[in-house]
Amino acid sequence: MRNQKQNMITSYTSLYFEAKKRYTELLQIKSMKEKELEKAPPGKIHISKTKKGVQFYLRTHTKETTGKYISKADKSTIGRYLQKAYDEKITKLVNIEINSLKKFLVKSENSISKIQNAYSNNPIEVKNYIKAIDMSDEDFANKWLSIPYKGKAISDYVPYFETRRKERVRSKSELNIANALLDFGVPYKYECPLHLKNGMTIYPDFTILDVKKRRVIYWEHRGMMDDKEYAKHAVNRLKLMLQEGLFIGENVIITEETGSTPLASNEIKAVISKYLGA
Repeated sequence: MRNQKQNMITSYTSLYFEAKKRYTELLQIKSMKEKELEKAPPGKIHISKTKKGVQFYLRTHTKETTGKYISKADKSTIGRYLQKAYDEKITKLVNIEINSLKKFLVKSENSISKIQNAYSNNPIEVKNYIKAIDMSDEDFANKWLSIPYKGKAISDYVPYFETRRKERVRSKSELNIANALLDFGVPYKYECPLHLKNGMTIYPDFTILDVKKRRVIYWEHRGMMDDKEYAKHAVNRLKLMLQEGLFIGENVIITEETGSTPLASNEIKAVISKYLGA
């Protein structure tokens, strides 16, 4: 995957994702401020600067040039109207940025789509001759899934759990994770070997493809954390991943359970939504 990724551009660049994140945040701010403005008192505050500081006047009509003086002792009223004035200004500025980002995102998505389709719109016989810099999400996922690998053998004495993809996993929780990934359309490989720089090979529970960001994420489910030897092995394994430059919250997902506190289905779905936007 690493060598393959070097020959591919990221379909949705960091700039695109930062813009989309900012766009979402601004929409949330806009919604919040609009609701607050609906509850704001009528009229507007006028700030008059003097040699001794500022004075506050409440204007209830648009044509009013003076207004009713508000004593500085009335901090509650002053605060409400100053907040209203600020929220009105922020809402206008936020709308300007929202419109700018929307135009940028649309243009980026159109450009990305054209670049991808330059490869993906071809028949398979043509694709086989092309070294593409990018392709559709479907083509990228299928290409990644088509790379063969040999997983870790599962002993006969281990309880038998089979996913809807007809693959054997080691536990009920891994079964639930695999089926949830399948439900969300997230490409994954079970116990795909990860060759480390120190020459060792480990087998993360799930190697997941984040299609949009063209990156791999490793999901380690630690299912017997009340077992001391198991927990020790899990910690050592995480240390190996850290030495490899793999960090929790970035490209490593960790879920845990004990015999008395199993991993719930809603928790699995929350993790997938958080890290993969599914």
